[in-house]
Amino acid sequence: MKTPMLLQMPPLSNFYRPTVAPMLTAFKVLALALVCFLTLTGCSTTDIHGETAGWSAERIYQTARGAMSDGNYLRAIRLFENLEARYPYGRYAQQAILESAYANYRLGETQAAIAQCDRFIRMHPNHPSTDYAYYLKGLVYFREDQGLLGYLYELDLSERDPRSMRESFDAFKELAEKFPDSRYAEDSKTRMLYLSNAMGMYEVHAARYYYNRGAHLAAVNRAQAALTNFPQTSSNEEALWLMINSYEKMGLTDLANDTRRILEASFPDSEWLTGGPRKAWWKFW
Repeated sequence: MKTPMLLQMPPLSNFYRPTVAPMLTAFKVLALALVCFLTLTGCSTTDIHGETAGWSAERIYQTARGAMSDGNYLRAIRLFENLEARYPYGRYAQQAILESAYANYRLGETQAAIAQCDRFIRMHPNHPSTDYAYYLKGLVYFREDQGLLGYLYELDLSERDPRSMRESFDAFKELAEKFPDSRYAEDSKTRMLYLSNAMGMYEVHAARYYYNRGAHLAAVNRAQAALTNFPQTSSNEEALWLMINSYEKMGLTDLANDTRRILEASFPDSEWLTGGPRKAWWKFW
């Protein structure tokens, strides 16, 4: 069955750009635009049941797909809900769950999207599109709380709460294990590697926080957590460097030397051995 294309972001020019207009005028324009949006949205979604009276399941489904193509995800969701209510046992109703999950994802309704994915997986564990449900669930968690700036500039996931990263990792892992031949398996594995390093870097950020505040034992513990839970990722490099310096600050010279030998063996060209990498110019904060 056809599934919606993912990660199609509009160009930057499509986003709102402020103009040099008086503040009062800007507020009036914004208020008028909001009223028009609510009016149009209400007209397109509030009377779905009356609009679709006598429609076949296929017609409701295709109309909802058309609404998604036009970017009217709220109308699409209402149509998919109407389809499920009127034709709950057909193949279109099954597909409507996935399509509704995708529409909620694009609308930013992450919890609704995840709930729809879980419902599809629970109801149809052997469906040909179940792998897609896992994949979409992983994507929803992958992007959760990233916001507009995250979409535009791909903000570092390692600086966010790790709970959504773990949920995303688990969804991709389950897909890769249960559906190794899935068209989404390879991308899922790639995202798992990225998430493993991001979660390791989250521990490193915490270790650096403690180190900068003189809590050297706590820094060692968080750095060790990165090494133990996320081995063979690039986060291990800075974790080892933080451990070396923390041991030195605590006067544990032998442990510092042992850790330095591990860093030299694991990352022989490490910039951390010569003072650490230079901060990227754009990270001015």
